[in-house]
Amino acid sequence: MDLTGLPKILEKEPRYRLQQVKKNLYQDLIDDWSAATTLPLSLRGELKQNCPIGILAETFTSKDADTVKALITLKDGLKIETVLLCHKNANPRNTICVSSQIGCPLGCCFCATGKMGFKRNLDSGEIIEQVLFFARYLKETNQKVTNIVFMGMGEPFLNYENVLDAIRTLNDADGFNLGARHFSISTVGLIEGIEKLADEKLQINLAISLNAPDDALRSKMMPINRKYPIDKVLRAVDKYIEKTRRRVMLEYVMINDLNDSEKAAQKLVKVTNRRLCFVNLIPYNPTGSFQPSFLRRIKKFKEILENGGVPVTQRYRFGREISAACGQLATKQLQTPASG
Repeated sequence: MDLTGLPKILEKEPRYRLQQVKKNLYQDLIDDWSAATTLPLSLRGELKQNCPIGILAETFTSKDADTVKALITLKDGLKIETVLLCHKNANPRNTICVSSQIGCPLGCCFCATGKMGFKRNLDSGEIIEQVLFFARYLKETNQKVTNIVFMGMGEPFLNYENVLDAIRTLNDADGFNLGARHFSISTVGLIEGIEKLADEKLQINLAISLNAPDDALRSKMMPINRKYPIDKVLRAVDKYIEKTRRRVMLEYVMINDLNDSEKAAQKLVKVTNRRLCFVNLIPYNPTGSFQPSFLRRIKKFKEILENGGVPVTQRYRFGREISAACGQLATKQLQTPASG
């Protein structure tokens, strides 16, 4: 898929053509310009030649069909991952976890994407491509995308402009028309990004990948903590909350014998209490060196937080058998020798 040439093609067309193209792409969810019957035949041919909208992807589905992971090949041959999470509970929703970079430069010790190193940022079209892939997929069963989370490969705030441009396009009432409150951006805590997001007019949700209750452990797990320690990150969060009046999610990946002790939970109570935040406990998807916390430890950790007055949720474990953790499939692709 490559829409970079679209503005130039449409500049010689009547203004209403843009609305028709948006409807075809983002509402009708066509995968071939020949299906855009509202457009003149000549324009369809030009778009087909210069702005392909087919998406090359390999999919992997969990046994319970709650998780579908797609490995998308981009126009330069590099690969990115995106995941569809189907919540089939009393509040059914379809969440797409999208990537913002190919690889990641931050090197968090527990993250498969970090082991890839950093290749490049995704442009806004490549971010949108991930959403359109699963929007087309869901259309086959008369379902729709309900939420988009930037929690895939890469650090979104290191690609801020392209991420926000993609969100604006997907939020556009004349296009994909997904409400701003249905977008969430997860960051390791880049303060400049938090400050910029606080000034955006869009009501986007903010999540902080915290994962430890103190700087010593967090620096061991996430080297970026040396530049953005917990106290500075949370001060930026406080200012964000003051400006936006929006609650912030603090993500905490539960890793066996690393950050899941009762002492860690008690420390986390002190760090997070009396803030307009909630903690989301995330069972770790194993990537090699580490293992997920036992359920009894997660339960005890959660109890300590709740008893300390900290609002807490626990994420359902998705897609372990299809390598659903960020970067696992792409890393395997890089490690697989070429055939022939």
